[in-house]
Amino acid sequence: MRKTTTIALILSCWLAPRPCNAQQTPKLDTGKIVTRWAADVDPENVLPEYPRPQMARKQWKNLNGPWDYAIVAKDEAQPEKFTGKILVPFAAESTLSGVHKTVGPENRLWYRRSFTVPAEWGKRRVMLNFDAVDWETTVWVNGTELGTHRGGYEPFSFDITRSLKKSGPQEVVLAVWDPTNAGYQPRGKQVRKPRGIFYTAVTGIWQTVWLEPVAETSIRRLKIVPDVDNGRVNVAVEHRGPADGCSVDVVLRDGDKQVARASGKLGEPLKVNVPDAKLWSPDSPFLYDMKISLLRDGKVVDEVDSYCGMRKISLGKDADGVLRLMLNGKPLFQYGPLDQGWWPDGLYTAPTDEALRYDVEVTRKMGMNMIRKHVKIEPARWYYHCDKLGVLVWQDMPGGDRSIRRNGKDVERSKESADNFRRELKAMIDTHGNAPSIVMWVAFNEGWGQFETEAITDWIKSYDPSRLVNSASGWADRSTGDVKDVHKYPGPGTAKNEEKRAVVLGEFGGLGLPVKGHLWWDKKNWGNRNLKSAEELTASYAKLIGKLRPMIANGLSAAVYTQTTDVEGEVNGLMTYDRAMVKMGIENLHRINSQLYQPIPEAEGR
Repeated sequence: MRKTTTIALILSCWLAPRPCNAQQTPKLDTGKIVTRWAADVDPENVLPEYPRPQMARKQWKNLNGPWDYAIVAKDEAQPEKFTGKILVPFAAESTLSGVHKTVGPENRLWYRRSFTVPAEWGKRRVMLNFDAVDWETTVWVNGTELGTHRGGYEPFSFDITRSLKKSGPQEVVLAVWDPTNAGYQPRGKQVRKPRGIFYTAVTGIWQTVWLEPVAETSIRRLKIVPDVDNGRVNVAVEHRGPADGCSVDVVLRDGDKQVARASGKLGEPLKVNVPDAKLWSPDSPFLYDMKISLLRDGKVVDEVDSYCGMRKISLGKDADGVLRLMLNGKPLFQYGPLDQGWWPDGLYTAPTDEALRYDVEVTRKMGMNMIRKHVKIEPARWYYHCDKLGVLVWQDMPGGDRSIRRNGKDVERSKESADNFRRELKAMIDTHGNAPSIVMWVAFNEGWGQFETEAITDWIKSYDPSRLVNSASGWADRSTGDVKDVHKYPGPGTAKNEEKRAVVLGEFGGLGLPVKGHLWWDKKNWGNRNLKSAEELTASYAKLIGKLRPMIANGLSAAVYTQTTDVEGEVNGLMTYDRAMVKMGIENLHRINSQLYQPIPEAEGR
């Protein structure tokens, strides 16, 4: 069937359990806005792109598409009959899922589908991969329980080889429970009752589900760390299966040209020398192609394709002795939007990979070189687009548990809550730590779930010394980490320079403009300061940017404008929620923002 031009036709015809007719059409909230990419969602080919760009194998099978679903009471057993179809990987609460229902902490969301294993995979082991499911997930294959995973943002896998039947259709079943803000887990801005700056809950599968065949001994994870000062990249290979007689070979290429190679014993880090390395930056986001081969007795048993960017993020003093954020040893003012990563049709999930890329691409076109990914962790392909397009990323850890006031004491979490936070934090760094675009980890935002700040900061810095750490963006500063981060609305604002930390403006702006026909609801919409026209918005925005210039001269190293798009009831986006309109125009924004990178006259500075 050809792609349809309306979301209603897509969902009604493809997700109906019987031939499509008016009586079987799912009930869609036609009052909700959608993006233009919703019409490109083909349920037979949902998000078909390979989901793991930095550890890619040639063979895989996508399990996105229609699954059976049922929502039942939390403590009930697997239902005998399922309710209907859900389009994976869109959360049950989203329009694109075809369900558009709130699940809630009192219920459990069940999934079921059948699949076949390609015959050409032979006798290799079969991995069932989930890139993200929110939040607690139990998995069965052909009636065999494989295990339970907790965590809403990181990938997890099961070796399902022993659970497979010799031939024919196989069955996978999931049970998912998500307490949202009734629980302690990292959840970002999800709440059961959306309001103000908090949004609709997301339950269940929200990233790609897929199969891949692997050898008995295979590459499980890569750790790629550029070392610009020493002209090399350090590569560590984590494996599964027996390691006897195994070695690793790493090749770096610049296009068709091999520029570096290193080999060593499996389990030992490799230092790959990169002569005259091309450095990655927003102006020149050069990436080396990598091939990592796992060999046993000289014979390749597993092989993956990857890439790396040679770049260094650090603190350093400029010519006037002011501590700055440095990229590749030079001061670079970092400016970009607070990016929530929400979609009116898919909620946590972009309708297509083109849509996912669009937000990054338009940010660059607006004259910005950085994005602060706000209390959400994206699919691997989002970071891939940032790597390719040359966008610096400040990556927030999603908040959870209780919050503190501006100058309150750290939360005293339960051991279960604290242990879970640390586990999900480590998973975030392990999952996305190879992305050259990520230059800063943000541990806590405005006191949301903030606890043991100094200890958490010290752990991040020791676990990933290649990046900077923002301990607490705004609010409860503990004089730790690499930056002093202030929030000022509408602002802008700054803080006194420090000897050991750079000064950054973690949030400012929030100028609102509700645009009729592009709003999430008819209720009161919210912005830090609501304006009446695009012209008034542009003038106000230009005034804010003009005020930033002397602050940069006096020591401000970065600023984050709120925000990329409107989100639900918030109308303070540079774009409308449906991405149909850049409110101030891309050219205007590029012209205004470009002045932030120009030399500042002495009269404006010190």
